[in-house]
Amino acid sequence: MNIIEKSITLKDGRVITLETGKLAKQADGAVMLKMGNTMLLATVCSAQEAGPDVDFMPLSVDYKEKFSAVGRFPGGFTRREGRASDYEILVSRLIDRALRPLFPDDYHAETFVQVTLYSGDEESMPDCLAGLAASAAIAVSDIPFHGPISEVRVARVNGELMINPTKSELATADLDIMVAATYENIMMVEGEMNEVSEKEMLDAIKFAHEAIKDHCLVQMELAKAVNKEKRAYCHEVNDEELRKDIWAKCYDKAYAVARQCNADKHLREKLFTEVKEGYLESLPEEEREAKKNMVSRYYHDVEKEAVRRMILDEGLRLDGRTTEQIRPIWCEAGPLPGPHGSSIFTRGETQSLSTVTLGTKLDEKIIDEATEQGKEKFLLHYNFPPFSTGEAKASRGVGRREIGHGNLAHRALKRMLPDNYPYTVRVVSDILESNGSSSMATVCAGTLALMDAGIPIKKPVTGIAMGLITDNEKYAVLSDILGDEDHLGDMDFKVTGTVDGITATQMDIKVDGLPYEILEKALDQA
Repeated sequence: MNIIEKSITLKDGRVITLETGKLAKQADGAVMLKMGNTMLLATVCSAQEAGPDVDFMPLSVDYKEKFSAVGRFPGGFTRREGRASDYEILVSRLIDRALRPLFPDDYHAETFVQVTLYSGDEESMPDCLAGLAASAAIAVSDIPFHGPISEVRVARVNGELMINPTKSELATADLDIMVAATYENIMMVEGEMNEVSEKEMLDAIKFAHEAIKDHCLVQMELAKAVNKEKRAYCHEVNDEELRKDIWAKCYDKAYAVARQCNADKHLREKLFTEVKEGYLESLPEEEREAKKNMVSRYYHDVEKEAVRRMILDEGLRLDGRTTEQIRPIWCEAGPLPGPHGSSIFTRGETQSLSTVTLGTKLDEKIIDEATEQGKEKFLLHYNFPPFSTGEAKASRGVGRREIGHGNLAHRALKRMLPDNYPYTVRVVSDILESNGSSSMATVCAGTLALMDAGIPIKKPVTGIAMGLITDNEKYAVLSDILGDEDHLGDMDFKVTGTVDGITATQMDIKVDGLPYEILEKALDQA
């Protein structure tokens, strides 16, 4: 065995060790991370070839906790680990959102990342180590990757910022965020806080980034010691003449569609599709099927550039708003007579119908996970049925996205419930229409429904999703983004808060080198 080990020493003296070459050697990359009694094994495997006609990154990330890691039996009749818990799904999403943007755009091989907790203790929290373990496994593999990254938790305890605090320290924190970044750039932020200012949040992000830089340097040393050459691949067939022809014949038409400033999402999609279909029709019939996927890929780039240039050069958005304008809002309290509280919140083409149910101690949610046991008195469930976007397909239960969006809204609202409130509270948000910011509509509708139920919340909470378009020279920060602006833009930054400060945030950045000044402007505008 050729065991290679590198270590990271935190400021409080705790040591994180990364070890490779001992376990899971048939995986493309495998690293065992250790901190105290906590041990996480991260593995990554990627197919050598991409599937036919795959033009995206098919990445799957799974975080699993073994009950044996803390000397416990799983519940249930089978006494074995079952489907992923909400907590495991949320940690998987944290890893996924940090890693996904850093694979090359033209890399389309199926890739599986698995992080498993094999040993744990009551104080060391594995969620803030899982991203580091996953990145280290990719770093020692031959899989192409524009990393490494790391994720850390920043908490403010008694006015002092801490990196990866213990569970008991975190219990008294008034700020708790997870930050993922490369050595150069912030990639993702998610967390909750007790009505903090924009400056306090930015300071916490900067504090996290300094620690992450050390983690990245150690991973670079580990990769250098392993010295595995990155694989060669060719997952895209390109035709430069076709690309140039599409740009020449479609750009002005796509710009003209964008310039119509149509607020109807489905009509806008239809008009954009007609431009692409018109180009396909212009090709000789015998070439259409063979070039169909390539045309779609190149036309997507044309449409994306047309929309972005309109925003940057004219300050005009797809639905005709300026960068700081909010879509029309209408809301209603108490539309349903049956529930204890209910509301409708509609912003543009995004709509949430939310209900509140009050219960007793018997209705508390029982939490029985490997590293977490207890009860939860405030529940928030978010549902996203296919009809909300006009899709004709069956609803197949709760997906990872619904778990993540519900968790964000839960974190936004939970600190505003009265202290020592005797009732169990369940908020359910059903998204009836969606065109961007449905999790933020959930926060607004949830606040209304809680008040309609007669719950004396401390303050109302609202939320907004901010976007960004930049070409590295100009930039535009967009308030209340549409689904298309999220898809075509460079940032999705959700901010929730009261009149006095921020209560929760979730940020995903899709562009390299985002200056803190732009983040500051986005926060102030939010």
